Amino acid sequence: MQTRVEQCDVLIIGAGPAGSVAAALLLKQGRRVLVLEREQFPRFSIGESLLPQSMEYLQQAGMLQAVVEAGFQYKNGAAFVRGDRYTDFDFRDKHSPGWGTTYQVQRAQFDQVLANEAERQGAQVRYQHTVTAFDADAEKPRVAVRHTDGTEYIVEAGFVLDASGFGRVLSRLLQLETPSNFPVRGAIFTHIEDGIDVPGFDRNKIRITVHPEHCDVWYWLIPFAGGRCSIGVVAETAFLEQFKGSETERLQTLVMQDPASRALLENARWDTPARQIVGYSSNVKSLWGKGYALLGNAGEFLDPVFSSGVTIAVKSASLAAAALQRQFAGETVDWESEYAIPLKKGVDTFRTFVDSWYSGGFQKVIFYEKQQPEVRRMIAAILAGYAWDDSNPYVKESKRRLKTLEEICS
Repeated sequence: MQTRVEQCDVLIIGAGPAGSVAAALLLKQGRRVLVLEREQFPRFSIGESLLPQSMEYLQQAGMLQAVVEAGFQYKNGAAFVRGDRYTDFDFRDKHSPGWGTTYQVQRAQFDQVLANEAERQGAQVRYQHTVTAFDADAEKPRVAVRHTDGTEYIVEAGFVLDASGFGRVLSRLLQLETPSNFPVRGAIFTHIEDGIDVPGFDRNKIRITVHPEHCDVWYWLIPFAGGRCSIGVVAETAFLEQFKGSETERLQTLVMQDPASRALLENARWDTPARQIVGYSSNVKSLWGKGYALLGNAGEFLDPVFSSGVTIAVKSASLAAAALQRQFAGETVDWESEYAIPLKKGVDTFRTFVDSWYSGGFQKVIFYEKQQPEVRRMIAAILAGYAWDDSNPYVKESKRRLKTLEEICS
């Protein structure tokens, strides 16, 4: 039997934030967009703490109203804790112009909201359809697809955007993956009914806690609406392997090592089995090639400590959609200079701060008691996701500036 061949202007692999935002932006250009998602939504995912910079791209995509009306937990900043030391950053008091607030979201619901919006705006979204092969040598990119019912077909597209996140579909099929420069780390995490009843606890901020003895081990606590939260711990895998038992038991043991977290969660109900992922950091040889580009985590994932994943994802969607608008208009697009280099600029800013976090330098900066207000606003801007704003010296010269600041705060 002859295999069915379908046509579209842009095929998007993955219906997460990068895929849905890219779909909406391309629909505004009049493109025919097909989105293929391997999973059935809603499905569990981590990466629940958004950064305010991402709101700009949700607004561009016409998805902001749907997100606001979904009733997610309001977020205005980040709090950091180590032992009896506490500091927090209010993202509304920042160097860069733009949104200063956002949301903390259960990704199952958030991703479904965005995918529904992309579908409402005209995208064809198919769940449980897996991309199994990619042919970039054909006149048009050709993608082989298999549905869970066993049917197979071919899609010919004017261009393919890989927004498959940790699935990294094209990276695997085209052997683009390269080792990350970061040590192999893992995360153990779950959602709980937090039962937090501590005066002064700020549910409007993500809470990052440094392990009492190890500066390269940290916990996240992301409050949701409705009295639940996401809780997780990140460390090198060798450290995590010391702890035995189920994932939930290991996570509880680690969280209870921190006295402040133990007190905060004394009434928590651990009602959802914990999960673990390891070796999540990734890199690729190139973020684009003939007929395709990699969006968000499908290209590179740094580390969860600054919650940059969704922001990088939707930023990449915006850059790719702008490049495709010119390409479909018949203009020549240099994907390296117009997509990869601009995207990497912000990624590299985040990378500088991630490196500094794990070496302990950035922790000295944020807990420093004599912070200059203007410098604090520049740091707040980066924590809010404005890692592409060249007017911020800590973006323009991130390595040199941060190293100097670390020395001052030591």
